[in-house]
Amino acid sequence: MNAVLWDVGGVLLDWDPRYLYRRLFGDDVAGMEDFLANVCTPSWHAEQDLGRPIDEACAELAAKHPGQASLVLAWGERNEEMVRGQIDAGVDLLREVVGAGVRCYALTNMERESFERRVQRYEFFQLFDGHFVSGFEGVMKPDPRFFKLALERFGLVPEETLFADDKAENVAAAGKIGVPAIVFRHAATFRQELVARGILD
Repeated sequence: MNAVLWDVGGVLLDWDPRYLYRRLFGDDVAGMEDFLANVCTPSWHAEQDLGRPIDEACAELAAKHPGQASLVLAWGERNEEMVRGQIDAGVDLLREVVGAGVRCYALTNMERESFERRVQRYEFFQLFDGHFVSGFEGVMKPDPRFFKLALERFGLVPEETLFADDKAENVAAAGKIGVPAIVFRHAATFRQELVARGILD
């Protein structure tokens, strides 16, 4: 193993739209969940992760749901309130792997605008040897093309590259093209994997 590919959300950044929408819905948890399931849906958000401008997507959706327009527009206007902050244990482990001289790359599904803000806001992004971001590439996990393009971009050999992601479907997709991959649960258990594979002592 001579390189590690890191997911960002759930591994290095604590992201969840509920962090924002709990503030807007208050005690109406059922209303919030209905909104996230049927208005600002995962498939709608995926279009932004594939490169569609957030403002454009929000404006169009707000017009379709005028009674909830302010809630839809908040998705773009208050986007960073969906991030609680960095996951310190994950970032500390990233620093340790980089310090061991192992190449590290960020592979993330993320909107263009969000990445441009966060790469400035969070210093750990500077630790990576490269970033592969769905919003700029027009392809996203778990599409196998995402991993193939990233490997080609960075000149990596699948069998010599380890990938960690908090979503099992992304780990499975990487495994199908020959990349050893594990589901990230906790930094401590991931560190054990890194030691077992000879990446860390």
